Amino acid sequence: MVNRNTKYLEVKDFSVSKEIFELNINEEFGFLETRPQPSKKELARYYDSEDYISHTDTKRNLFEKVYHLVRTIALKRKLKLINTCTSDTKRLLDVGCGTGDFLLLAKQNGWDITGIEPNSKAREIANKKNNNVVSDDKGLSVLEKESFDVITLWHVLEHLPDLEEHVQLFQYLLKPKGRLVIALPNFKSYDAKYYKSFWAAFDVPRHLWHFSKNSVAKLFLKYGMAIEVILPMKFDAFYVSLLSEKHKTGKLNPIRSFWVASRSNFKAHRSKEYSSLIYVIKNN
Repeated sequence: MVNRNTKYLEVKDFSVSKEIFELNINEEFGFLETRPQPSKKELARYYDSEDYISHTDTKRNLFEKVYHLVRTIALKRKLKLINTCTSDTKRLLDVGCGTGDFLLLAKQNGWDITGIEPNSKAREIANKKNNNVVSDDKGLSVLEKESFDVITLWHVLEHLPDLEEHVQLFQYLLKPKGRLVIALPNFKSYDAKYYKSFWAAFDVPRHLWHFSKNSVAKLFLKYGMAIEVILPMKFDAFYVSLLSEKHKTGKLNPIRSFWVASRSNFKAHRSKEYSSLIYVIKNN
């Protein structure tokens, strides 16, 4: 399935290990694959960092405070989106739920919630808010067929090993006509092309797969699911550009990153190639 000689780019793990990885083109679907991919047992050490912000509620500095402010705005938009995905029952599975803020908001708005979070520290925080979050190993394998109206993965699919097996599992867990809502970085965006190997959303080797719109469509169509709508995540360009500047220059450079992010969103207004995209995918 993969032509391992088709190298797209070499990228460094700036966050944890400082190791170098390759991004190779998957010839069947068109997404990029991180190579070599760590084993499931090895992957855990690449998340072992206090700076991995989705696993913490800390607000130690301006960057983290801004992140949480933007996340609060984004949570309300996510809730509004999933509310449009069903008009009957409201059963939600949030895969990779982090510290559980989205689940809590959904619960407060009438959703019957289940969360999956493999990171023990984040899961502990999430369960203090929701008490319905389990690990990946204990959670997904015991859930009933066709039991969810909506399954969400907010910047999670790119982290999952055994990609096609997970896609089949999500299709199995969704009710007929249920929706899968997935947020993903887009390596076809202007900021990705501008920063190249310094683009923070490559985030190797935690991101095992790197998607474009066409590759997402091909992957899910193979398993009987079709994209209904694609929505932009305009804030992501600013967050990613800020981190990318730090990778590239050693400094956050907020003025430069703001310029790049603004230009990326401006260009995407016509091309629709935003830094990150939300896909609403219907189970057919």
